Order: sequence, then C-alpha cells, then structure tokens
Amino acid sequence: MSNAPAWPLGHRLSQPVRTALTVVGGAALMTLAAKVQIPFWPVPMTLHTLAVMLFAVTLGPRVAVSIFLAYLAAGTAGLPVFSGSPERGIGLAYMAGPTGGYLAGYLVASWLVGRLAAGRGTLGRLAAMLAGLLPIYALGVAWLAAFVPAGRLIALGVAPFILGDLIKIAVVAAGCALLPSALARLRGLGE
Repeated sequence: MSNAPAWPLGHRLSQPVRTALTVVGGAALMTLAAKVQIPFWPVPMTLHTLAVMLFAVTLGPRVAVSIFLAYLAAGTAGLPVFSGSPERGIGLAYMAGPTGGYLAGYLVASWLVGRLAAGRGTLGRLAAMLAGLLPIYALGVAWLAAFVPAGRLIALGVAPFILGDLIKIAVVAAGCALLPSALARLRGLGE
C-alpha cells in the first residue's frame, strides 16, 4: 500500500503528480509572496525571500529550484507574477530590468539553501539561509551595476533590504523549529 496522502475522493496520488502539484502550488505562492507588500523601513517589504527560504528548507533543493523555475517561466511568458508587475513591466522586459539579478540570485539560493539545510537542525537551517543571502545580493548587485552608479550599489541594492531579509529568515527558522510535524509533512511532499 502506498504512503501517498489520500485525495478527497479516496484516490492516491503518485509521487510525480504530488511533486507537480507542489511545484505549481509553490509557484502560485511565490507569486503571492512577491505581490504582498508590508509597510517597513526604509522600503516596503515583500515576502519573496521568505518564500524562497521556506521552500528550500522544507522541500529541498530539487523541488525548491523547480518551484522557482516554474515561477520564472510564468514571468517569462508574460504573466504578471513579479513584484511591481505589470506596472514596472512584464516578461523578459521586467527580467532584464534592475531587479533581474535578484531573480537569478533567488534561483541559486533555492538550490544552495536546500542543499545546506538538508538534515540540519535549527541552527544549521539558519546558517544555510544566511548563506543563501550571499548569491541573492551578489547577483542582484552585480546586475544592478548596469543601472546605478557603483558608489550607490550598496545603498540602493543591499542596505534597504537586509533588515527585512534577516527578519524573514528568523521567521522561517522559528516556524520550522516550532512546528516540526508540519516541517516533516512538507518534506514528504518534496521526496
């Protein structure tokens, strides 16, 4: 007998179907995370980083990367999934804009955090998520350099976001530590 969760009508879903549903649902949640704006200082905060870190820590690198690739594919196809879209553009025009490097950084972080957090406790997951900020900011700032003067890169591309990102990482770490049974169930979706 399969360990797959029962569907409402009693049918069992195969692992590939569960994974596909997880990826599609994750891409939808990623879109929602990008669209949510929380008043914060010095700039409004989205939940993009929180979603990337949560998927990587709970679902592992394969599913987390698949979710982010599905999200990028939806954006490339012209769906307004990105933060600030459609107002700031859609599709490849948006991705080639000032925030394109951060999108690439999120993709790398999805894999890196998932790999580093696998099998780790709270402190290991926290360290993995902190390490995941490095490619996000490195690729984001490197791409942003084509749009802003070098002397303004840290002030515009890192400083306004670091406190919010640290809070989001703390929320994910605390949530995973406080809800270990939910974490185990989510991990089951990624396997």
